[in-house]
Amino acid sequence: MPEPDPTAHNSKMTLDPKRFRPFQRLLVANRGEIACRVISAARALGLHTIAVYSSADRDARHVALADEAHEIGPAQPGASYLDLDALMALAARANAEAVHPGYGFLSEDPRLPEACAEHGLVFVGPDANAMRALGNKIAAKRVAREADVPCLGEALADDGNDTDGLAGTAARIGYPIMIKAAAGGGGRGMRRVDEPRLLAAAIAEARAEALAGFGSDELLIEPWITEARHVEVQVLADGHGKVLHLGERDCSTQRRHQKILEEAPAPGVDDALRARLGDAAVALARAVGYVGAGTVEFLLHGDDRFHFLEMNTRLQVEHPVTEAITGIDLVQWQLRIARGEALDFEQGQVDFQGHAIEARLCAEDPSHDFLPASGPIANWAFPALPGLRVDHGLAETATVSPFYDSMIAKLIAHGPTREIARAKLARGLRETMLHGPATNRSFLIDCLEHPHFAGARLSTQWLTGAMSHLRSGPATSRSWAVAAALWIDALSTGHGTMAGFVGLTSPGARLDLQCGDERATVAVQWRSTAHGQERGGPREAQVSILDQTHRVQWQPGQAQVVIDGAAVQAHFTLRDARAWLSLDGHEAQFLLHDSRERGSAVAGADGMISAPMHGRVASVEVAVGDTVATDQLLLTIEAMKIAHRIEASIGGTVVECLVTKDDQVTPGTLLLRIEVAGD
Repeated sequence: MPEPDPTAHNSKMTLDPKRFRPFQRLLVANRGEIACRVISAARALGLHTIAVYSSADRDARHVALADEAHEIGPAQPGASYLDLDALMALAARANAEAVHPGYGFLSEDPRLPEACAEHGLVFVGPDANAMRALGNKIAAKRVAREADVPCLGEALADDGNDTDGLAGTAARIGYPIMIKAAAGGGGRGMRRVDEPRLLAAAIAEARAEALAGFGSDELLIEPWITEARHVEVQVLADGHGKVLHLGERDCSTQRRHQKILEEAPAPGVDDALRARLGDAAVALARAVGYVGAGTVEFLLHGDDRFHFLEMNTRLQVEHPVTEAITGIDLVQWQLRIARGEALDFEQGQVDFQGHAIEARLCAEDPSHDFLPASGPIANWAFPALPGLRVDHGLAETATVSPFYDSMIAKLIAHGPTREIARAKLARGLRETMLHGPATNRSFLIDCLEHPHFAGARLSTQWLTGAMSHLRSGPATSRSWAVAAALWIDALSTGHGTMAGFVGLTSPGARLDLQCGDERATVAVQWRSTAHGQERGGPREAQVSILDQTHRVQWQPGQAQVVIDGAAVQAHFTLRDARAWLSLDGHEAQFLLHDSRERGSAVAGADGMISAPMHGRVASVEVAVGDTVATDQLLLTIEAMKIAHRIEASIGGTVVECLVTKDDQVTPGTLLLRIEVAGD
């Protein structure tokens, strides 16, 4: 075993008993997957767990997992999970002794550790001073420079934070530049600008998004670096003065500056570069007396040059990949550190084993520009594979809420090599079933199997360049054939209902189906007498669809079909006149033509503008009587923390406006109507 590093621990530092002390009753101030993760870690340490939930989450999994649970407010985050006063009042009623914030919501709000101190609660995380010093990107870069951590260009908005000041900074840096929200991350408030004439509009949009997401419209400007990688270092610090790093993660696979796939260790990072990255991260944490788990993010470009981006003063979504390769439970260590324990290992004892990759499974529709999706989940199941971990917050009967983040689950594959981990994760996603709102599952599989990712040719832009080849197209005739065969079989054996459907007892049947924008009649002809035998017997049918004929064989209750002689994984769920099919990793949803739902994902050519998603009307940019042009911004809808632009597809006059700011809308809600001159 390596010798301990005597410089890694300051034995003269005295533990602050006001911040660090034993506790037994832990309040988990979050929801969903991360709340379940914290509850599991806390219970493993013998702690009593207290969950909070909004009115939308009464039946959520984290509520059932906790030892006790209390309602904190209505569905809207601002009146529940983000209501600091309500949280403190609930903590008092529940006799909580400590608070774990998870990530998101209040996790990086310095008011939370201050409120915990005021109410005699242990906060599981850094203190308010460290949060303020590092939580704002501009302030964090000042700290980084003082700690000799490399920073990127004229990142500080020294000319002022108004539009003219930011324009001055951009002019000195030179275009293209990146605008960022100083108070937050996750891709919100970020805009790339390629030329000066586009700057003012981009600043306005970034300010609005930053203010809505983080309560601050402060921005900063950075140079745009092409072919760079996003590499971050996990740090862990106790209250006794020891600060360690647990290696790096590569989070370069991003869409719109939001992480899609994360992995550890970062491909191509050798021991020497890892040590330099780790030393820089530890120096930054030490500079502010950081305690707990945190992540220091860097932009890596060239062979080994890196520059500080920001520090996340909380647990990261992607922390499981670090846990997988180090064997260190980060959440348990967060709790142990908050209870006053010292880290019982040294930097040289951190051992990296194998490779791990994480995928974020989200409720969004890749076929419609990744619009967020929500609604009840008809059926779900995750595979049990060796080396595959699934973190989720789904109850047996689950619903994806429009009020919160779109992430449903995380799948983490660990193997002795990157290639084994990659193949294992792709298989795990293929065998995952989630029927209900649209998800990015097929898109994740395509990302994992793309030559750029498979070959570790990574940058923050590789996915943007590959998007046109990754988006899922319309359902194939194979999907239509399998869906029709399994649908009719389920109906004929009493496993489903469909008003007005006839012909189930005949040798053949026809279904008039809708999938996306395509409608077709599917003819199913039984090819053997097995269909008329016991329910558990084998089935075989010949299916004609879209001028093609397929032979489908299946065994009821088994997640596999044979189509045209090839065996593939298949999951099928039927709910009245709607069916979902997962076929070898690709999703399709089918409807009877008569039950096709009203609604459009874009402003209609007839001037009827409908909501494409669940969400809140964040702004209305036009009024009745206004003349609008094609592609003009009409309003914005905030859904799952992202502002979505609703633009006109025709020019004309606004003759009806049926919503106002803060109205809640659902898919198909009529928002406004445009009339073309002369109509």
